[in-house]
Amino acid sequence: MHDPTTLTNGAVVFFGRGKFDDWCVFLRSPEGKTVAPRDMEYFQKLKTISNRFGRQKLYDDFVSVYAPTGKIVDPLILRRIKRLSLKYGELTDEVEQWLTVIYYGMVAEENKEHAILKKRIKRLGIHQILIEDNSPEQAATFSKGKSANELDKLILEKGF
Repeated sequence: MHDPTTLTNGAVVFFGRGKFDDWCVFLRSPEGKTVAPRDMEYFQKLKTISNRFGRQKLYDDFVSVYAPTGKIVDPLILRRIKRLSLKYGELTDEVEQWLTVIYYGMVAEENKEHAILKKRIKRLGIHQILIEDNSPEQAATFSKGKSANELDKLILEKGF
């Protein structure tokens, strides 16, 4: 499918079998612990990073990764993430890790057979925490119980 990506901090991001399909994103720490990061977790990490470096800056960096994302993991986008993360000082490794996890999540969404909203659902969550200043909890649970059409309309109103 796609080769795993080894990050500067030694962690590895890769796809594997999840509950529903083969597009579950996993993160293996340098110590070998493997987890499937949840929206809530990386929303919280991004919120913390944005508190130090600015919500608009982090959002703009996210959008520069979001825009070219398609169905395959693109080495050029991974290099872009690495380059962007260098602007975050001592949080460089953390920014690289979470932007890469989210990038993989967007690639997964683009490949999911019945996903109507595709990668736009991830952008909605990031927009909610960084631009609208919602809590990570609110953003992670926002789409529960809403139809794809309802979410699509809302996303279009936000311009993406």
